[in-house]
Amino acid sequence: MTIFQKSSNIKLDSDFLPYDFRCSDVVALLAGNGIYPILCAQRMIRFGVNVKLIALEDEADDQLLNIFDEADKFVVNVGNLGRLLKILKFIKASYMIMAGQIRPKKLFHGLKPDWRALFLLRKLKIRNAETIFGSVCDIIEKHNIKVLDARSFMDEDMVSVGPLTGRFDLKDEALNYGIKMAREVAKLDIGQGVVVKNGTVLCVEEFDGTDGMLRRASKFNVKDALFVKTSKLGHDFRFDVPVFGMRTLDAMIESGIKYAALESDCTIVLDSENVLARANQLDVRILGY
Repeated sequence: MTIFQKSSNIKLDSDFLPYDFRCSDVVALLAGNGIYPILCAQRMIRFGVNVKLIALEDEADDQLLNIFDEADKFVVNVGNLGRLLKILKFIKASYMIMAGQIRPKKLFHGLKPDWRALFLLRKLKIRNAETIFGSVCDIIEKHNIKVLDARSFMDEDMVSVGPLTGRFDLKDEALNYGIKMAREVAKLDIGQGVVVKNGTVLCVEEFDGTDGMLRRASKFNVKDALFVKTSKLGHDFRFDVPVFGMRTLDAMIESGIKYAALESDCTIVLDSENVLARANQLDVRILGY
């Protein structure tokens, strides 16, 4: 664990930051939608990190934009790689961190790439979120800007091993089967989650994401069904972190699924205090494995 001490006497402990990270260096927060970038920004500010916001157009929430002064925030179109690089140079960023979601259809139907992005896309033999964002990160790092692990500053919300809520009373074989199937699906780049029951896969995460998968599962008898969230071997945490938040909890409740297993040290429970309290109240059993 890397420990940094600021003049404010607030200690930043992180397993995910570089050992030589300096809070005084500029960190650019490239932000999509959802609560994740809001929490990340609040943490960085609390720890005295010199953070500037680069908000993705039509994605970042107003609540996030309102956190920053006008001089410390910029807006960029999802496909405008050239402008992103210019902003990073202008603010003299030493680091960049990516947080939040981008609506999947934007990557395939609403994307308006500039010439830099077009050049990148033409070089890709496989075009999906992983290859696109991985290539963007690689280009940024060629400009001497370190792309941080997206789990940085979020250590307190990382899933740990053991029950997070209630008494997880599913049999070990059901849990082990769910974990195995989730990892196989992730290995094939299909998704990062599955819903299983009685040795059968009911649903896998697809283009509609985790919440869509959970709602599809409601077509089946989901009593004692298990939702498993995982990462994959060689997972690139610069731009993709498995998360569990209030929206996913609501989707579980809506579908009638009462059990969830989340991979420890990989999955973030967003707004964990409120999410876990509500899960406890509604008897949703969550386990870190």
